[in-house]
Amino acid sequence: MADNEPVNDLALLLTPEGRALLDEVRDTDPARELAVATRLRREHPAELVSAALGQARLRQRAAVKFGAEDAGRMFFTPNGVEQSTRASVAAYRARRMADSGVTSVADLCCGIGGDAIALARAGIRVLAVDRDPLAAAAARANADALGLAGLIEVREADVTEVDTAGYDAVFVDPARRGGRGRIFDPEAYSPPLSWAVSAARRAPHAALKIAPGIPHEAVPEDAEAEWISDGGDVKEAVLWFGTEPGAVRATLLPGPRTLLSRALPDPPVRPPGRYLYEPDGAVIRAHLVAEVADQVDGGLLDATIAYVTADASRPTPYATAYEITDHLPFNVKKLKALLRERQVGTLTVKKRGSAVEPEELRKKVKPQGPNAATVFLTRVAGAPAMLIGHPA
Repeated sequence: MADNEPVNDLALLLTPEGRALLDEVRDTDPARELAVATRLRREHPAELVSAALGQARLRQRAAVKFGAEDAGRMFFTPNGVEQSTRASVAAYRARRMADSGVTSVADLCCGIGGDAIALARAGIRVLAVDRDPLAAAAARANADALGLAGLIEVREADVTEVDTAGYDAVFVDPARRGGRGRIFDPEAYSPPLSWAVSAARRAPHAALKIAPGIPHEAVPEDAEAEWISDGGDVKEAVLWFGTEPGAVRATLLPGPRTLLSRALPDPPVRPPGRYLYEPDGAVIRAHLVAEVADQVDGGLLDATIAYVTADASRPTPYATAYEITDHLPFNVKKLKALLRERQVGTLTVKKRGSAVEPEELRKKVKPQGPNAATVFLTRVAGAPAMLIGHPA
């Protein structure tokens, strides 16, 4: 079964025979799937075997987002695994809502129920709504499987027709994928961002999950914009209503650690210092590089590139610091000679503002030896440059 095909009706897997079969195939090695399927079809209907093996595969993929314990009990669709919020991010958002006094949420476009689960675990009563029958069935099964059915009501409906007046807050996670892949235009979301903003404004509190690449000019003036990363990977942006209108923040998980905009002017461009700071992706997306530069008393290597340089080591959770040993104009031969001299065999290549592909550079310099180094391919005051160093 291909990943883009729908999983068989979950009703098959919710029967006693289906649940027992799911337990049996839980840890099936994908390389042995055909042999396992052939054996099981001697005792079970072929449709049920296909559904169980497909669900086992989805659970294995979902463990990265939900953890092995929860994923091993939950029910997924291919789209659900792809589009669900990582559990740590959903839990952070749920805590923010609970800390704001929210006790009930209308979760619109709930998918397989990942956000509803986090909200319920924060003690919040949830109405979870999705128009996709399979997604709604999965959300209902997941609420039951995790012991949260008493707090989560799942409704199969068009979210634009749901009355949310009786709820403290609205959460909307519009679909951002279509038949041709990822959707970048917020008005092409399903439902469109403009509808989601209107729904948010009708509630005392609201949170809209959006793509982290949303242009800042598309953020409504009465919303707070927050970019969230988890383990250094940018996961999403959230528009909050009923919190701090106009605020911009970057939040790093685990933690959480939050950097709030102070509307600082652009940092000065200056020559490379002893240290280079690579801001977290959420900091960059939130346009808060100036706040990091201010923390470390640094400037920019180039006006258009988010690398901060400074003369002193000043640890900050919002950027990774590197000690720079060499600054050279871009030249592959010189880099190869320097790495050979330093006996560098483990080379990490990072780039911003350079067209050179890291793998191509590694092939050309052929690093060999017991030592490690990091090379930054970037621009210094507009000129292509290489900075060599190591984590501070």
